[in-house]
Amino acid sequence: MGAFYSNTIEGFLEEDSKSIIGSLATQSGLAGFYQLLHSQTLSWEREISVLKSSLKSAINERSEIAGFGILLEYPIARRAKRIDVVIVGNNLIIVIEFKVGQSQYLNNDKDQVLDYCLDLRDFHFESRNKIIVPVLLATDGVAIESLKPEHLDLVRELRFANAKNFTDVIIKIVEKGEDVNNSIDFKQWNDSDYAPTPTIIEAAQTLYAGKSVAEIAQSHARKKNLKQTSDAVVNAIKAAKANNEKIICFITGVPGAGKTLAGLNIAHDKAFQDHEKSLATFLSGNGPLIKVLREALSRDAYKKLKRSETSAKKKESDRIISFIENVHRFLDHYFSEKDRIPNNKIVIFDEAQRAWNAEHSMRKFQRNFSEAEMMLEIMSRHKDWSVIVALVGGGQEINTGEAGLPEWGKILEQKFEDWKVYISPQLKTGNHSTGNLTLFERSPTNMSIIEDKDLHLEVSIRSYKAEKLSHWVSLLLTNQCDEAKAVFETELSKYNIFITRNIDEAKKWLRSKCKGTRRMGLVASSGGRRLRPYGLDVKVPLEEAEWFLNDKNDVRSSYYLEIPATEFGIQGLELDWVGLCWDLDLRRDKDGWDFNAFKGTKWQKVNNLNMQSFIINKYRVLLTRAREGMVIFIPPGDKDDPTRNPETYNAIADYLIACGVIPL
Repeated sequence: MGAFYSNTIEGFLEEDSKSIIGSLATQSGLAGFYQLLHSQTLSWEREISVLKSSLKSAINERSEIAGFGILLEYPIARRAKRIDVVIVGNNLIIVIEFKVGQSQYLNNDKDQVLDYCLDLRDFHFESRNKIIVPVLLATDGVAIESLKPEHLDLVRELRFANAKNFTDVIIKIVEKGEDVNNSIDFKQWNDSDYAPTPTIIEAAQTLYAGKSVAEIAQSHARKKNLKQTSDAVVNAIKAAKANNEKIICFITGVPGAGKTLAGLNIAHDKAFQDHEKSLATFLSGNGPLIKVLREALSRDAYKKLKRSETSAKKKESDRIISFIENVHRFLDHYFSEKDRIPNNKIVIFDEAQRAWNAEHSMRKFQRNFSEAEMMLEIMSRHKDWSVIVALVGGGQEINTGEAGLPEWGKILEQKFEDWKVYISPQLKTGNHSTGNLTLFERSPTNMSIIEDKDLHLEVSIRSYKAEKLSHWVSLLLTNQCDEAKAVFETELSKYNIFITRNIDEAKKWLRSKCKGTRRMGLVASSGGRRLRPYGLDVKVPLEEAEWFLNDKNDVRSSYYLEIPATEFGIQGLELDWVGLCWDLDLRRDKDGWDFNAFKGTKWQKVNNLNMQSFIINKYRVLLTRAREGMVIFIPPGDKDDPTRNPETYNAIADYLIACGVIPL
């Protein structure tokens, strides 16, 4: 659905204001809400009056403005809001947020109009490569001349306007956008595809509200989207139910491809809701992810509840807790009683490759079973049908005791051969997205295995400007420098990756890039123990919910660039702009990577192959957290400090530059 009203500016000026307001009122859906409609109508009257007066004067100086298009109340789906006014013409898109009767330019209003512009730039097909100018118009505000130098970003600096000087503001914008040969058809712009990529937090909020995200969660290039994967699994589940089968579906994908999003979508598919009770549950062993999503849902839900509604809040809290469950608690609850049948027929196991091995389960549960075996045994208790959907992020095992992908294959083949297994081709042959691991060492002859290409998510929707980011990261971490540079130069042109040796320069760059409510933050390996001289202590406890959710005025938030999140705090989550702080736990030698851990007062070599793999995977996680871009900070070192040898840091920086990363 497009704008409530659209026309050429010339046609808008000729049309009666009451007719325009009538069109807006009809489209608004507020006809049955008199007070709301009356208030909105008064606002529209003032807005249209300012527009008509200002645009008529502007045409006297710039006649081509008459042919521009004007759209009122244009929807921005990701924000669940509408842009007050959009003017399109030449190579320009002017986005105007009206604040009728307001005399101040408030920070929240600035962020609002910038968010609109950023979403158009990134997700609106007809806005590609167009100049987008945000304007905040407080009708009673003071005149403010922008003193900031214009930058090269397609979203220009925010302009401020009032009812009196709006004509001058429009004329100056048009004068700077003289590309008359690249005119925009406003009807085509209004009908454009708009495919926003939600963050995992936005997706959870959408699903929690009872809506589907599969249709809008698609890549920026509009290639394969999550709907195909969700449909493939939903159809497999329906077949299992119809045939009384037990099946396990493995969903694979590159980092940021939306595996968690696909899992949430499947868990809350309407086909699996039975009398307000879901047949499916979403399980995750990622404590920070659960904490952040639950807190985000709580804040969102509580805004809609009155403070006095204690019982409603309690009910809402219980619903939020059941929305996403901790996998370790689930296993502990059911495995302790062998006769207890799970409430749910379907479990979605997020980051299944991180399931604990038997040794770690013994330490935690005093049970000599891997979590893969425990999950399969519990779900086998259903007499008819049951389903496990395992979401697999290869090469992201980052902690001792994580069994990895092969454990699932071994247990299935040895003890659960009656289960039907659905896999992607990548899981059969191995792929960089699976950490080059396969589910089975060799294809079992005693099991039913079904290959489905739709069970693999090949495009990163997190880094929607760089579909090949995960491939580049894989090449970088496997010492394929020349190949990494080639991918960087051909595939990552729209994705910002820079390197600096100055932490203040890194922070300055992040602040210059991060606009509106887009989010920035610092990340570092938990082994980065000698970042402390730069004010970065990876041992400081991170309150994930505050860090990820609080606004830019809160010192606990990621915006302050004070406390770095480690791989444990950020895995499964994301930021728009990332400052990655690289330390000497992963360094270069003549043969490739050299692995170290800081013990006591010095670095010590890490020779254990599993521990080396964890260190590589830590940096794989950190390098794939950014949606829009990142700056990598390599410390300069200190020749008087043997734990911070400048030459060792230099070798890391030289390698990254050789892989294509550009120095700031």
